[in-house]
Amino acid sequence: DVRRAESHTSCRAPEEKRTKPMEPAGSEQNPCSAVYRRPYRDRVIHLLALRPYKKPELLARLQRDGVMQKDKGSLAKILQQVAKWNAKDNSFSLKEHLFQTLQTDWPGYTEIDRQNLKLILSGKSAPSQNTTNTSQATSPGPSERDAPARP
Repeated sequence: DVRRAESHTSCRAPEEKRTKPMEPAGSEQNPCSAVYRRPYRDRVIHLLALRPYKKPELLARLQRDGVMQKDKGSLAKILQQVAKWNAKDNSFSLKEHLFQTLQTDWPGYTEIDRQNLKLILSGKSAPSQNTTNTSQATSPGPSERDAPARP
């Protein structure tokens, strides 16, 4: 009986929520409503920044935060623009150049997500700097190669 009462209560709750205004006084603090108002493309980018997603789970996550009618059919097009497809596990990950455009204070991120993103971003910037410095230091430029040959 208790379980039935709980299920009936949870069934009525969404109906009651629908009758309330869309943006109650404290909605600015609600991350879901803040994310819902953001461009769909940005929402996809910020999710893919945290980890690779398979298309169904990405779609489910986006729908959980709310999807506008105009955005429903645009996920495939957005993924072509912002994601790399991994054929091994059929997942999508964010293209490297888009990590520079991320907002670490994205409203959909939890504190743990923000910490993970900082680690991801620091990992992406550190190896690229080391690789650039190493390649410049070890490979001689054209003037160095030509200098000994000239009289």
